[in-house]
Amino acid sequence: MNWESAWPAPAKLNLFLHVVGRRADGYHLLQTVFRFIDLADTLRFEPRSDGRIVLATPTPGVPPEQDLVVRAAEALLKVGAGGTASAGSAANMGTALGATIHLKKHIPMGGGLGGGSSDAATTLIALNHLWGCGLSNERLQAIGLTLGADVPIFIHGRNCFAEGIGEHFTDVAVPEAWYLLTLPAVAVPTAEIFRSPALKRDTPAMKPADWRPGVGHNDLEPVACALYPEVARHLDWLRHLGDARMTGSGAGCFVEFRDEAAARAAHALLPDSMQGLVVRGLGVHPLFALT
Repeated sequence: MNWESAWPAPAKLNLFLHVVGRRADGYHLLQTVFRFIDLADTLRFEPRSDGRIVLATPTPGVPPEQDLVVRAAEALLKVGAGGTASAGSAANMGTALGATIHLKKHIPMGGGLGGGSSDAATTLIALNHLWGCGLSNERLQAIGLTLGADVPIFIHGRNCFAEGIGEHFTDVAVPEAWYLLTLPAVAVPTAEIFRSPALKRDTPAMKPADWRPGVGHNDLEPVACALYPEVARHLDWLRHLGDARMTGSGAGCFVEFRDEAAARAAHALLPDSMQGLVVRGLGVHPLFALT
């Protein structure tokens, strides 16, 4: 792929999400399975010669210096400037290169779909390639972890069982599936859910090898439903169709189907007061097929 290419940043579903403990520093210890889906943002990059990172399409309400896309690009630029990239990369990328970034959003914010983390991961992957940095995926994952717990998994690019604060993951096989995804008209702040005293934090841990599709639940779901009744309304409706779950800290909710026809038939039943779409589960990150 080159500077003219569009780089996809897919959304994810958490097929389950358990809170199994809490570290002394306050970070929660989680277990979850990440499943990529074909709902994706797209990013385009233009080279600059002034060393600046410019987001041409800023997200409303998010200052550029706080945007994960900008932070990811600047973190990668600092690696090159600090001389810690692979041999010869500083000459290839130059500390004065920079980039203008165009981000086209399709993944709703505040939906528990990982859009910001995925955008940051795609930015690291793309600029590592376009700037000729030559960093390994493991090095990119280490940079990504400084931006957010989910970023390394998007760089890893495979459906996986994740543990800790997101830094440990094991590839798992997830059967082909389609999903009816509904999008309650609320943005759920992740921090609000995790600081709730009502959050269950002692679900027994499981081994990755013991997980099977359908096993588990989302510990964050009861808290989100209590604080945001619209999430509860969506889940209640979806449970007439199957084993409905919330993804991440919400607000997105989903039900799994074996084929597209069944998912689309369910979508046709959605009441006018609910927004939803049909999405397909992916085996790997779409960039694996493009790079």
